[in-house]
Amino acid sequence: MRIDSRKRYGDFDEKERKKADGEAHGMAQAKKITFWVLAVFIGYTIIHSPARAAELVQIGFEGISDAAKSIGEFMTELIK
Repeated sequence: MRIDSRKRYGDFDEKERKKADGEAHGMAQAKKITFWVLAVFIGYTIIHSPARAAELVQIGFEGISDAAKSIGEFMTELIK
């Protein structure tokens, strides 16, 4: 099987380069849109029901804490 040396070393033609740039730009736009939708949703949730938002944050931190403890216990058992 022969590998085209142009593609191997990143020497793409203009059409391939534009396609790759367009795909990267599209992903960047999708990330920006997702970020802003999530930010607006979080802001709305905090303003609309701050008690529930605080409860959800607490639940999230408890989950992270439990996961860290479980990993610690697992590593401790590995070295015994």
